[in-house]
Amino acid sequence: MQKILIIEDEIELVRVLQSYLEGSNFTVFSSGKGDQGLALWAQEQPDLVILDLNLPGMDGLDIAREIRRKDETPIIMVTARVEETDRLIGLELGADDYITKPFSPREVVARVKAVLRRAGAQSPKSQVMNLGSLEIDLDAHKVTQAGKEIDLTPSEFTILETMASHPGRVFSRLQLLEATQGDAYEGYERTIDAHIKNLRAKIEPDTKNPTYIETVFGIGYRFSKDAAS
Repeated sequence: MQKILIIEDEIELVRVLQSYLEGSNFTVFSSGKGDQGLALWAQEQPDLVILDLNLPGMDGLDIAREIRRKDETPIIMVTARVEETDRLIGLELGADDYITKPFSPREVVARVKAVLRRAGAQSPKSQVMNLGSLEIDLDAHKVTQAGKEIDLTPSEFTILETMASHPGRVFSRLQLLEATQGDAYEGYERTIDAHIKNLRAKIEPDTKNPTYIETVFGIGYRFSKDAAS
């Protein structure tokens, strides 16, 4: 059974989420304090973390930074904050999804399943894409650049694979959002900009003059044909 860690200080919300997740055959751990939740993450090594931003003991953003510094465990951030900057900060730290309160617990379960599918998905194409110094191993879900492995979140990998599979094709933000989240998404297209910013920071030699991921103003993004040749 896959393990889910909930770091959330609203006891009743945790109880409801735990009930729904366990009803979907997940093993659930929880903590109401940020620092204790981070310690529980290190101890249990869950398959996914549901993380509130406003926590006693340690802020959710700091927890996300610590997790991303050590591992690529999928993170779904949950918060009552509605400001766009809060969403983008969380996504730039490597969160895979973002849900604002109030929400349906069924929606959370759907999001959890969608993120885990991306994290564990094996591509049906037995293929390694060689794109200049960049290599994308679809079976191993691994990206290397000049022989050095690059750690990508499941969402980042899916976006890169989607665009790199069709060099030169322009993808709108909505198309990339649908590729990463399937049917379970909020229609928040600016999340893609945060993921693209993270991808560029990891794979581009010069983020101000991208080699691989090009911006098509007013439309979206594409993987460079020149980089693919």
